[in-house]
Amino acid sequence: PSAVSINWPGVWGCEALPRWENINYGKFFMKKILVTGPTGYIGGRLIPRLLAKGYTVRCLERRPERLAGCPWAGSVEILKGDVYKNEGLEAALAGTDAAYYLVHSMADIPGFEKMEEVSALNFAKTASALGGCGRVIYLGGLGKEGDTLSKHLTSRHRVGEVLRSLGPPVTEFRAAIMVGSGSISFEMIRYL
Repeated sequence: PSAVSINWPGVWGCEALPRWENINYGKFFMKKILVTGPTGYIGGRLIPRLLAKGYTVRCLERRPERLAGCPWAGSVEILKGDVYKNEGLEAALAGTDAAYYLVHSMADIPGFEKMEEVSALNFAKTASALGGCGRVIYLGGLGKEGDTLSKHLTSRHRVGEVLRSLGPPVTEFRAAIMVGSGSISFEMIRYL
């Protein structure tokens, strides 16, 4: 049988409890995870792994149509939003247990550092104001404070500072260059 009958007088709803081996524990412990930057190299590889572990995944994307070809697109909630313009952040962060902040400017456009700082500020303020997101996981860049860092690494460190100063607790991973088939770094090296 899939259930065991137990009579606990005075305790409603406990007449038939499921057997322990038939309980879908994911249903009770499932966490809702927000992934920003879902079209990036890391986000696109992280999402299927989160789904495989039983998490509910929500994606925040400026152009949601870019996710249409992803094999996991039908298994996630996709919201349109822009962290720089502070659009869609409340809806994206509402009810989440954790959020991956994977937003990075790979372009060397004038003022990208300020854009990244404003984006992180908007995200952290919204996450803090809503109060539900228990943790932000941020992928930054290597380098020690005080070292002569590139503009991109300096910006990554600044984003980490902003997220830590205003939002929920932050776990910051500092990675070197991400090289893998399909990543921008890999494609640049391949064509050298």
